[in-house]
Amino acid sequence: MSQRPQRPQRRTVTSRSQEPRARFAEELRALRERNGDSLRQLGDRVGWDFSLFGKMEKGHTLGSADVVVALDQYFGVDGFLVTLWELALGDRSEFREPYREYMRLESEAVSLWHFGVTRVPGVLQTRGYATEVLGAGDIRGDELAQQVEARLGRGELLTREGGPRFRTILYEAVLRVALRERGAWREQLEHLLRASELPYVTIQVLPFSAGPCSLDSTDVMFLQLANGRTVAYVETAQWGELVQEHTPLDRLQHAYDALRDQALSPAGSRAYLGRLLEEAPCEAST
Repeated sequence: MSQRPQRPQRRTVTSRSQEPRARFAEELRALRERNGDSLRQLGDRVGWDFSLFGKMEKGHTLGSADVVVALDQYFGVDGFLVTLWELALGDRSEFREPYREYMRLESEAVSLWHFGVTRVPGVLQTRGYATEVLGAGDIRGDELAQQVEARLGRGELLTREGGPRFRTILYEAVLRVALRERGAWREQLEHLLRASELPYVTIQVLPFSAGPCSLDSTDVMFLQLANGRTVAYVETAQWGELVQEHTPLDRLQHAYDALRDQALSPAGSRAYLGRLLEEAPCEAST
């Protein structure tokens, strides 16, 4: 019996990564080196701190749209870098597997509403907050840096054109567990206060005085999709799960509505955040 001919191995033209985020970093470095620029020279010529470009070339951050457009124009590559950057933004490989389907749905949502019993939601976290919270688990080194950048990238969901409307109800415990780094904690409170003033973001605080609540052990995010369908993502310290069936969704939404009725008003919540910021210790002077 004659043997079936083997299929030839797939070949690539270059040895560079096929992963969008890594490929963006590699191509940026290749363009800079081909141009004969050091990182410091690139920073001087494009107008950004050179350390940002170092982080971008290491894959620790993607940078903002303004930065990438400026780089694309400087290197004269006619949208090449911008295209790679857009592909990298949509790459969810940096998120752990259980979160990837949720991230896909989140990127398509027209409205998000959230209850946080333990943490500030990822889309509102600052770098210092994300670093300390993620570092409290089993993530270290380069993986920690990558996860922090991925989480910060989620914040762009609320600032992009046509982004979703967002509401969060934060249990008072979220705001009473301060970070070890005083400056980072003040920065997080300031960020929440600024975000609460945006027209498409609503932040409410559920005070301890409201008493026991039915979601006191569960963080939940509801996502309303463009087709009118609603799904929820529930999460504890150990697991997360997408909820799409009608009956459990109804139960979660009824529980959420009850919490919203008990929470401080948006204006009262801003005042509460302002008081917390006044009480927060300043970073020790050196």
